[in-house]
Amino acid sequence: MSLAPKTTLTGRLDGAWWPRSRDLTAELPALADALEACWGHITRVLVNPDHWPVVPHKVAVAGRFLHVGWFTEQDPDKIILLSDTTGRCDLLVIPPETEPAPAARLMIASALPGSVLTAGALMSGEVTNGRRMRKARSRGDVWENDGGAAPAHQPHPAAHPVVGARMIPLPGHTRGR
Repeated sequence: MSLAPKTTLTGRLDGAWWPRSRDLTAELPALADALEACWGHITRVLVNPDHWPVVPHKVAVAGRFLHVGWFTEQDPDKIILLSDTTGRCDLLVIPPETEPAPAARLMIASALPGSVLTAGALMSGEVTNGRRMRKARSRGDVWENDGGAAPAHQPHPAAHPVVGARMIPLPGHTRGR
């Protein structure tokens, strides 16, 4: 996982998450635990069901339940996490099968403060082995599915990458894997 540093510049994304699988029941507890130190209690998660074979209604996390909702209108390359104390966190979801080099590029690009790129734009722009990871979307489709306006969420409170499902070393950071 990578998170944007805390700045006055808000971007469309707060960072990226690279889960090990497409099993939300197995992956969400580690994500919620990793974000708790800087985001507080994560209470709800929103996903687009296109990339998740099963979307459970609830997932057990540290003796409590995390509510999971899905919306087909949401960018399929993004996960939204809601906290009872800090608000909203939008993360690019890097597919588990992604090779490390493109995953690292996506993690860096998604954590740039003030970036206007959406999750779908980042994924359609990444090229792997000469092929785009996602089919490019039209401007109208991006406008319709991504809200067509600047995000209305708070800047990220964390100032450093958070250990999550997989750590990718980011330039300038000396933390271990």
